[in-house]
Amino acid sequence: MRIDITVAKNRPLPAGALDALSAELSRRIAHDFPEGEHHVNVRYATGNQLSVTGGCKTSRDRITDLLQETWESADDWFTHD
Repeated sequence: MRIDITVAKNRPLPAGALDALSAELSRRIAHDFPEGEHHVNVRYATGNQLSVTGGCKTSRDRITDLLQETWESADDWFTHD
C-alpha cells in the first residue's frame, strides 16, 4: 500500500514533526498489516488530505483510524527538541 498524507502548510508543525509522524504511522501500519509492504509519505501541501493506494476499503478505513489515533496520541511519541 502507498499512504500519502498532506498537512496544510499554513499551519506548520514543529521541526521534525513530519518525519516523526511518518515513522510512527509506519510502525503502527506495519503492526496492523505485517503481511504487506507499505510506504508512508508525509509532506506539506495546500490542505490536509489522506490518500491510500493499493488497499481494499477495509484497509483504507483502518489506515484512517490509525492516522487519527496517531495524531491524537502525539504527546506520547513526539518529542520536540
